[in-house]
Amino acid sequence: MAKFSKAYLFLKRIIDIVMSIVALILLLPILLITAASIFLFDRHYIVFIQNRVGLAGKLFRLYKFRSMVVNAEKLGGHSTSDNDSRITPVGKFIRRSSIDELPQLVNVLKGEMSIVGPRPDVLKQKSEYSDEEWLKRLSVKPGITGLAQATLRSTATPEQRKRLDLEYVEHQSMWLDIKIILLTFKQVIFRGGN
Repeated sequence: MAKFSKAYLFLKRIIDIVMSIVALILLLPILLITAASIFLFDRHYIVFIQNRVGLAGKLFRLYKFRSMVVNAEKLGGHSTSDNDSRITPVGKFIRRSSIDELPQLVNVLKGEMSIVGPRPDVLKQKSEYSDEEWLKRLSVKPGITGLAQATLRSTATPEQRKRLDLEYVEHQSMWLDIKIILLTFKQVIFRGGN
């Protein structure tokens, strides 16, 4: 299993905190407009909260702007596809632009996530991994964006996503994090997601 120095982990945490605070301040108008749009669309809750698996297998409550109909998890699986009927009209835009992920900056501030890392799984996704792969996957904090999102966006198959997540764990570095952030911006601007 990959081991990281205390200095690297401390620096990564400081960068996560600074980036999250700056992003929340700069993006406040977008956050407020998004929240108002979701509420005006169907008068239901604005933020979707779901248990996810974090560092060392600890469960935490992940925050996202709600982009799907109420009770969407009961109407389909844990992943979405193009033209998924559960996605709301507002949700189509905020998912394509990744605005739906912005509330996770609060998860980063709370120390449950990092800006960069494998996307956090729901517990039932454990079945997609061997025991060794699952332990490796949980040896780093999950992130708002990761290698799979930066390279394949929402077109990644579960197997590709798993391979890229484990590759990130093996090769994690500050330079790789910077590369992933830059590639993520490129994906969001030119490709979008479902």
